[in-house]
Amino acid sequence: MNSRIVAVALVAWAISTSQVLGWGYQGHEVVGSIADQLLNAHAKQQVKSILGFDLRVAAPWPDCVRSVVRHSDGTFEYAPSRPQYRIPCKSYETPSETARMVDYVSRNWGNCSYAKNHGCHESYHFADVAFEHDNYDRAYVGTSDHDVVGAINAAVLVLKDQPAPPPFSIRDKKEALFLLAHFVGDLHQPLHVGAIYLDPQGTPVNPDDSGSIDPATQTAGGNFIVEQTSCKGRNLHREWDAIPKSLGTTANVTMIKAARKTKKKTPGAVDGFAVNWASDTVVASHAAFGGLTSSSACGGHWMVQFNDRKDYLKEENKLKKRQLVKGGARLAELLNKIWP
Repeated sequence: MNSRIVAVALVAWAISTSQVLGWGYQGHEVVGSIADQLLNAHAKQQVKSILGFDLRVAAPWPDCVRSVVRHSDGTFEYAPSRPQYRIPCKSYETPSETARMVDYVSRNWGNCSYAKNHGCHESYHFADVAFEHDNYDRAYVGTSDHDVVGAINAAVLVLKDQPAPPPFSIRDKKEALFLLAHFVGDLHQPLHVGAIYLDPQGTPVNPDDSGSIDPATQTAGGNFIVEQTSCKGRNLHREWDAIPKSLGTTANVTMIKAARKTKKKTPGAVDGFAVNWASDTVVASHAAFGGLTSSSACGGHWMVQFNDRKDYLKEENKLKKRQLVKGGARLAELLNKIWP
């Protein structure tokens, strides 16, 4: 992948995503909660020994570290800017865990090519594969060696007693579990992997047809797309981050049953799981961008109209639930494979 192409994509995404949290903490806790119920005895013991708490508690951690700020003198500090950012992070606000968050961000701030005033760790949460595809491929525009697929694979290596490859700096297995519990969830949020690129008229374009990104077509994971009636309305990415309120933060019986019924196992070795799952999410993103008509009415942003808003939201919630169930089941599958 041409580094300039990657940089353009990531800079555009970072401009509007300093606090975009895939699934929100509620969704990540649901994914972790599902996985907690599906771990085999050995994996459950390993998670307890390494983390000291459940995957449900661990899953929001990589979003909590977004509250670590870099000061002008080059020092770092955990300083949440809004009270709501602290809600899922209370377990990490002890002196030792706060120090870990600060240390992680300082090690993963400038170790890749990313956006000015943004740490490289922020790029680990997503990829931007054009939704016209049916798979994830490292050759595609919108991928990089430090996207969510790369981050998952790096964490897997650390759990298998191998070093994380550059540009990742993962201190130990505890840090690796924090990352996996979160990034496997991110990998199943359709707009964290699939992306739509739009020309100035609002017509979808596939950047892989030319092999490069025109910055004017980058919708930043849907953050540059606003809904229907107002240029200041809710953006499409936030729409997909929000899970149905009825789900809460702990997996319900129906979701656990659905996860247990997941019969199709991921083929191959664990180092290929992330690519396989990312490909599945690219296909899922087709539904997220279907049923929409876009225009460039907002100047710098695109406005979308729903062909049938009620039906879109109904299908959206169904897909969210399926993706959350997949995320939890697959997180457990991955850890059970590492610790059979």
